[in-house]
Parts: sequence; C-alpha cells; structure tokens
Amino acid sequence: MEKREIAGLLEKVRKENPLIHNITNVVVTNFTANGLLALGASPVMAYAQEEVAEMAGIAGSLVLNIGTLLPEIVQSMVIAGKAANEQGVPVIFDPVGAGATAYRTETARRLMEELEIAIIRGNAAEIANVAGENWSIRGVDSGEMAGDVFKLAVSAAKKLETIVVVTGKDDIVTDGRSAFVIHNGHSILTRVTGTGCLLTSVIGAFAAVEKDLLKAAAAAVTTYGVAAEIAAEKYAGRGPGSFQTEFLNQLYLINEEDISSKSKYEKQEAD
Repeated sequence: MEKREIAGLLEKVRKENPLIHNITNVVVTNFTANGLLALGASPVMAYAQEEVAEMAGIAGSLVLNIGTLLPEIVQSMVIAGKAANEQGVPVIFDPVGAGATAYRTETARRLMEELEIAIIRGNAAEIANVAGENWSIRGVDSGEMAGDVFKLAVSAAKKLETIVVVTGKDDIVTDGRSAFVIHNGHSILTRVTGTGCLLTSVIGAFAAVEKDLLKAAAAAVTTYGVAAEIAAEKYAGRGPGSFQTEFLNQLYLINEEDISSKSKYEKQEAD
C-alpha cells in the first residue's frame, strides 16, 4: 500500500460521502457523528428494531459497538447485521469491554457467530477475549498488556476468519496472512473518551469505499493516527479538551501532504 493510495481513499470518502450506520454506545454518539462528518462521511444512528434492517441495507457500512449494552439493542444489532450481510454491506464490530463481564463476552461472541463480520477492531484484551485467548481486562479498558500482540492479532484473524485491527502503542491490521504495523497516533487519545469507538466508525467509512478491506482498514488507521499527531502538535499541552476540538479539525483538514510526510507503517507477512 503506497501513501498515495491512503490519500486516494481519503479523497474517495470525501467525494462519495458514504452513509455509515452506527449502532453504538450512548457515551460516544455525538463525538462519533461529528468525527465522521469532519472526515467527510455521513453518519446515521438508528437503533429501533423497526428500521435497522432497512437502514443497514442502504448504508455503505454498518458499525456495531457494544459499549453500553441493553438486550433490545443487541437484538437490533443482530437484525441490522443480518440485513447488511444479505445486501453485501460490510459490518465492522467494536467489542468494547469484551472480557470485563460474562455478558459482554457472550454478546461479542454471539455477534461474531451469528453475523458475517468484515472487520473487528479493539484493544489487545478485547480481541483476545473474543478469540478465546486468556488476557485480563478491567472495566472497558485493557491498559498495557504483556504478550506478543502481533501474534495475537494474526491468531485471532485466523480463528475468527475476519480482518482484525488491534490498537495500542502500535496498531496492527491483519487478515491472518499479511499485516500492516502502523506507528502513528498519540498517547493523548487515551485521555478522550470515544476515540477508539470513533476509529472503528472511521474504518467503516473507508470500508464503504474500498473493497479490499485489509487496505481500507490500514488506510483508515493510518489517516486517523496522522490526524491525531497533528492535533497533538497544535494543542500545545493545553489538555484533552483542546485536543478533542483540534482533532476534529484535523480529521477535516488532513490531506495528501500530511499523509505523505507523517505516516509511518510497514507491511509484514504474518506467517
């Protein structure tokens, strides 16, 4: 994947303005919608079981996020996911807090089993728990984890038969055969709630315009990380509130020159 291809996909998102159907959590709804709008996509948050199938069927992608779980919302996710699968709409899944409680873990695994998930994005502990690996988690954040995250990502991609995105200090995007290791981003992201959830929806925006989903996910993660770095440079230590505002600005302003000069990644064979 060339840097110009990343910039080309970003411009394609902005030109096509894909509809991204989000069934996400109450904590991040506003930030997710604003982030997608800044990037150039068109967000919709539809949860009612009476309309989710119709909405998912006309969307460019469907993003499912289990951050705030309710049984009726889970059922909406299943209905929407099956409709998306029938229409060939990619389903992107964020298993927030998987492993923190039995209900979260069971729900995440249920969605993986009942739906065809195109891409799953989470931190190492979340991905490990969905894939049945033994990693600990507290609350909905994993903190720093011991273990080979690259091997975990590859193993999970093979086991779950989907593209896996594991985010952390370095981000790994893999289909189990090859992988992108991405070094962009900034630690201040961890001080703003919803930045991981927004990234999942940004991946959905790129997946809506690019059929090569490994490339789409890697391009999305790289673009997101570069925007975060630029925002961190500009907020000049004023704190997470200033960063959050500037980050939305940079999702709107990021361009080919930024990606060319700041993106840092390499492709590796997974085996």
